[in-house]
Amino acid sequence: MTKKNEPLARLDGKLTMIGFGSIGQALLPLLFRHFGLKPADVKIVKPGEDRSGLARELGVEVIPVRLEEGNFAAVLEPLVDKGDFLINLSVDVSSLALVKLCRERGALYLDTCNEPWGGRYDDPGLPPSRRSNYSLREEVLAWRLDKRSGPTAVITQGANPGLVSALLKQALLNIAADTHAELEAMPASYEDWAALAQQLGIKVVHIAERDTQVAKARKQRGEFVNTWSVRGFVDEGLQPAELGWGTHERHWPADAARHGFGSDAAIYLKRPGIGTRVRSWTPLEGPYHGFLVTHAESISIADHLTLRKDGQVVYRPTVHYAYHPSDDAVLSLHEMAGKNWQLQHRQRIVRDEIAEGMDELGVLLMGNPKGAYWYGSRLTIEQARELAPANSATSLQVVAGILGGMSWALCHPDAGLVEPDDLDHRVMLEAAMPYLGEVAGVYGDWTPLKERSPLFDEEKDEDDPWQFLNFRVA
Repeated sequence: MTKKNEPLARLDGKLTMIGFGSIGQALLPLLFRHFGLKPADVKIVKPGEDRSGLARELGVEVIPVRLEEGNFAAVLEPLVDKGDFLINLSVDVSSLALVKLCRERGALYLDTCNEPWGGRYDDPGLPPSRRSNYSLREEVLAWRLDKRSGPTAVITQGANPGLVSALLKQALLNIAADTHAELEAMPASYEDWAALAQQLGIKVVHIAERDTQVAKARKQRGEFVNTWSVRGFVDEGLQPAELGWGTHERHWPADAARHGFGSDAAIYLKRPGIGTRVRSWTPLEGPYHGFLVTHAESISIADHLTLRKDGQVVYRPTVHYAYHPSDDAVLSLHEMAGKNWQLQHRQRIVRDEIAEGMDELGVLLMGNPKGAYWYGSRLTIEQARELAPANSATSLQVVAGILGGMSWALCHPDAGLVEPDDLDHRVMLEAAMPYLGEVAGVYGDWTPLKERSPLFDEEKDEDDPWQFLNFRVA
């Protein structure tokens, strides 16, 4: 396993980072640690000057310009050339536009979210399907159809989406080993992984996350507090709730819809993700209510774990995010919902002022007779600070995924556009593990029906606990 001070791969070209918020600041020092870069090799493009002072402290030039559809090529072309690396950690800058630019320039690319140009997420003139991550993914995949090679572009490779796809593959292997399932060889294709998930009886996959980090100064009225980008969280939270839809499901939600194009691996609900709650479980937190916020992995994992026979889908698990953010973020969402989803004027991303807590982030696989299985990272704020400067537990988990994606791209520079599910999970985990704190796999007897209150009748399916009907909070 890579140690935290060992190089992962060598980048001989230059690196340009778009955006320098909580994740950019968390990543910057580690670029020098792991990729042989010097400060003069790195440029940062962001709206306005660097108020954090970190770039200046590390000797990195900041180019203060807001990238828009009309100027991005003129700004970036002098910075990006053959053998260089472009990392997009911004909001409202089109991922697909940047991927196309990098392909033309011969540069590598990575982002943590498949972003559109600004205004698409909250345009009331667009139908919900067009504002979805499903739609954004289908546009990128359609562009990729005749471009299976060329400069590598890794999209949606952070913690989640990103790292969780590697955790999922390892979790499947762990369950197979623990249950003595027959496994002739390491799965080598999407169909192999899907067949293994089917063999193990996996019906539902949650990306189950509980953030318990708390700052010394608690949330005030009229303020949105979060442990990572407020804007990024609100943008994705106001998109329609989205989930991969499993073949075992037999209760169609009244507010659900299909997209009518593409892979058909996922559906959406006609309500925002931060207004939709689901039951989930992590080993330390226990049962909790999380937000069904749309994420790219909900769609890509479901698509990659799909089995077909004679053109018909015969297996697919239900896949979605179940996110319990920090307590102050939950209070911020509650206040924001009461203001008809209007974001508070004051926003605060906490990092150095965090007093205690951890981010418990993993995949929860359900359906195997041995029980629900959670596999993931338990990273405390104290561990994060010891491992890397300018980090919280949340940001360092994202950075761990970025390091894995960069390492893979530098070793496979002509792979074209790829998703996290396309990457070798062993490479991802080798790069990420030193920054994840305790990585644990835990079985439990939890189901969404366990210990439900008898005080009120609820619609549920007691014959199959793994129905989405049972997870959703009415």
